[in-house]
Amino acid sequence: MPELPEVETTRAGVSPHIEVQKVVRVTVRDARLRWPVPDDLAQQVEGEVLRKVVRRGKYLLFEFDQGAIIGHLGMTGSMRIVAHDEPPSFHDHVDLVFEKVTLRYRDPRRFGCLLWQPHPVMEHALLAHLGPEPLSEEFDLAHLLNVCKGKKQAIKSLIMDSKKVVGVGNIYANEALFMAGIHPHRQAGRIAAKRLDLLVGACKQVLAAAIEQGGTTLRNFVDSDGNPGYFKQQLQVYGRAGQACVVCNQPLVESRLGQRSTVYCKLCQR
Repeated sequence: MPELPEVETTRAGVSPHIEVQKVVRVTVRDARLRWPVPDDLAQQVEGEVLRKVVRRGKYLLFEFDQGAIIGHLGMTGSMRIVAHDEPPSFHDHVDLVFEKVTLRYRDPRRFGCLLWQPHPVMEHALLAHLGPEPLSEEFDLAHLLNVCKGKKQAIKSLIMDSKKVVGVGNIYANEALFMAGIHPHRQAGRIAAKRLDLLVGACKQVLAAAIEQGGTTLRNFVDSDGNPGYFKQQLQVYGRAGQACVVCNQPLVESRLGQRSTVYCKLCQR
């Protein structure tokens, strides 16, 4: 599933081509996404100017004067800028046709979404309860201390809870915990403030690095130009179970936590 850096890479790739451009036409070839594409989507945005594309967690918000299209890439979705005359392929479900280019939404498994929400957009049920952005000033030691206080929940599960902090997905949770030297199964409420502070910094560092390098090469993810991300080459633990730890050379261990693969070093993380 595309995670925060992949979504941010998509936002950065498409926004310069379509911001402050008028939507000429909306073409829906298959409305059967995770939630059906609204029947009135074309009515809401055709003839309107797209003011800005922003990201909230793993959602892309295409903001218009009267509301926004809320987009999610699901497990296999992508958004690309194409020429008006580029023929669609079988899994290209929705086109937003602008004056100069077309934004094309492709989703083989159809687990993503394109929804319409009038202002105030942030009151939509998918957005209203999201925690702070991990790269924002709101995600700091004080916040993490507050949400960890008294919690028996494993720290990895906690930082992947979008109500606590939004967008720290499985890959980056593994990497940040390794960087901070914290065992992923440790109870959140039993971690000292000094170590939680390291975790805050590690989350920010690993996500910023991934965004800079274009995300990870997860199966179907490509950026807005159709190129895979390259951050996978930098991963220190995720996907490396049984291989040598880059710090102590001991074999990395894999376990399951919340139905997710969790890889860590028994010696370096405690």
